Amino acid sequence: MVSLKPGASATEDELIAYCREHLAHFKCPRSVDVVEALPRNPTGKILKRELRAPYWQGHDRTIV
Repeated sequence: MVSLKPGASATEDELIAYCREHLAHFKCPRSVDVVEALPRNPTGKILKRELRAPYWQGHDRTIV
């Protein structure tokens, strides 16, 4: 998931292409989701469990 700066624009393909230029192939993301803002707790840390929640809907456990 990516949160863009105000006024910035980028497509999923542009972000993946940028990663392919700067990272090893196996480290590059296969897909990118653009969100307006990342959920944060009061100290400013990103709440990863809230980012993962939509992908685990309909599953009994959150571990494979």
